[in-house]
Amino acid sequence: MILGMGPLEIVIILVIVLVIFGPKNLPKIGSALGKTVKNVREGMEEGKDEKDESPIESHDDSVEVIEDEDDADAPEAAASDAVFCSKCGAKNAADAEFCSKCGSKLN
Repeated sequence: MILGMGPLEIVIILVIVLVIFGPKNLPKIGSALGKTVKNVREGMEEGKDEKDESPIESHDDSVEVIEDEDDADAPEAAASDAVFCSKCGAKNAADAEFCSKCGSKLN
C-alpha cells in the first residue's frame, strides 16, 4: 500500500492521468516530476546539514561605532550613560539588559 492506497486505486489514477495528458506527454511529465523530487530531497539534505553544524560565532571584540547626527551634537556626559552593543554597535540606555537593535544580551 502506497499512501494508504491499494493497487486498484493506483491503477485508476494512472489511467486518468494517461487520458488527461496523453501518451506523448507522459515522459515529459515523469521527467519533470523526477527532477522536482530530486531537488526537494537535495533541499531537505542541505537543511539537515545546516542544522547539524553548530553556528560559528565571531569572538572579535573590535566593534566599529558609527555615530548618528544626533549623537554628534549630544554632550559627552550623555554618551557616558550609553552602553554599546558588542555585536552590532548600537547605542543603548545604560540600564538596558538587551540591545534594542539586535536583541543580544549586553555585557
